[in-house]
Amino acid sequence: MQDTNAPLVLAVPSKGRLQENAANFFARSGLQVTQGRGARDYRGTLKGLDGVEIAFLSASEIVTQLAAGTAHLGVTGEDLVRESLPDADAKIELLTPLGFGHANVVVAVPQAWIDVRTMADLEDVAGAHRARHGMPMRVATKYIHLTRRYFAEHHVSDYRIVESLGATEGAPAAGQAELIVDITTTGATLAANALKVLDDGVMLRSEANLAASITATWSESQKKTAKAILSRIAAEETARTTREVRAVVLPQAAPALYVEAQKLFEATPLFGVSEGQMVRLNCAKARAPDLADWLIGQGAEHVAVATLDYVFSATNPLYDRLANRI
Repeated sequence: MQDTNAPLVLAVPSKGRLQENAANFFARSGLQVTQGRGARDYRGTLKGLDGVEIAFLSASEIVTQLAAGTAHLGVTGEDLVRESLPDADAKIELLTPLGFGHANVVVAVPQAWIDVRTMADLEDVAGAHRARHGMPMRVATKYIHLTRRYFAEHHVSDYRIVESLGATEGAPAAGQAELIVDITTTGATLAANALKVLDDGVMLRSEANLAASITATWSESQKKTAKAILSRIAAEETARTTREVRAVVLPQAAPALYVEAQKLFEATPLFGVSEGQMVRLNCAKARAPDLADWLIGQGAEHVAVATLDYVFSATNPLYDRLANRI
């Protein structure tokens, strides 16, 4: 029987930069992650919102808990989701990328392979390696499932995976493999090991995501709590990526300016013209300077561009995405 009073379980990374970034992400949305009796306590709460239990887990454990339905929401990398779960989309919904934990899963070969630039070239290399050594070329990786899927998509079949337990980038130099599939952020470690990424060798551009379990049991109270969390996250995300643009114009010009600004800059009127000569618009952060220049061109003497803390909306696309799956 379902416990209607059970808390929503939110799994967050238990250590390192990911934990710090996840805590900062929730704090920006007005939700403070607290860790029970200290750093060694693996349960906590979300200050500012009742009905939430925080589970501090490794990023890979978070994927396991989401897939099993023992956690409702979690912060983890897309690379771990795609590698761990062949049927990831049936069990987990990636609600939104979080802007940290960026890394690419790539296919990298020795720089000495000057004629090898693409995945298509690898099939030729595999044939030559088989002819010369009587065995398939070896690919060192921790990403076994991603590698198999990606190589199959590019019609590379004559290879053998060598599961990497240590520093994957050192495998070719140590004679353990001919090439690797690994995760990289800057590419510096690959270059230091005389490796290069194939031109079409980026298998996955990964970052930390807020993910939801499709297999979990969702009570009405847990759905309500999830909606509150996602509303705050969406409001902060919108505020971070938009700017409020204010200008004083002739009263008779304001109505037409609202219409034209929406058409040219996808700007949203913040308040009606009843405020008199002041027009106030929200637009994408990147478009704010162009909108300001345009308003000056329409007669405004000064234009102010302001940052926002939150922009709440009657629509909640993050929760709608979750609600459509559970």
